[in-house]
Amino acid sequence: MPVIDLSFPHQWRAEILSARPLILPSRHFTYPREVEEVERGALEALVHRESETGEQPFLATCVLGFRDPSLPSGVWSAPNPHEACAVAGGYAYLIDTRAPERFTMLPYRPVFSVLSAVEHGLLLFVGSRSILAWGTTGQAWESPRLSDEGIAGLALDGDTLHGVGWSMMSDKETPFALDLATGRTR
Repeated sequence: MPVIDLSFPHQWRAEILSARPLILPSRHFTYPREVEEVERGALEALVHRESETGEQPFLATCVLGFRDPSLPSGVWSAPNPHEACAVAGGYAYLIDTRAPERFTMLPYRPVFSVLSAVEHGLLLFVGSRSILAWGTTGQAWESPRLSDEGIAGLALDGDTLHGVGWSMMSDKETPFALDLATGRTR
């Protein structure tokens, strides 16, 4: 079930649609632009900007990465109040709601979870081996490799993100602590 997480202040609102409308709005954007995978499915979100100009909402069609229900799907507010983060089956897109043709597709495919670290102004994307932090101006940092296959047990504690990653060499889970300001291990 797709989620809507509005932890950060934002200047837009979004509705996740159960299906693509039969009549598409005049403003319709597909992410990524050149895509054939849309037949696999997509997250359809109608995004309304909070503006005084009478601007029409736009439909964001975000291509589904994987059909695995354990992967995140939904819309998150981002540190930049003009950006919306849409995640569809682990594929993550950051969309500039002022100019929806501008977007960034994150390199993690899939993203296994999304965490809002509001006090630090970061939206955290957890991949299988590392974590990427998104701030008000874009990518803030990317952690070093934290695991050979899978990150778990994440918990925010002040300025530190704690978790565990599996080490292939020792064949065991190894704890880590990341500095949220830099993304470096402590």
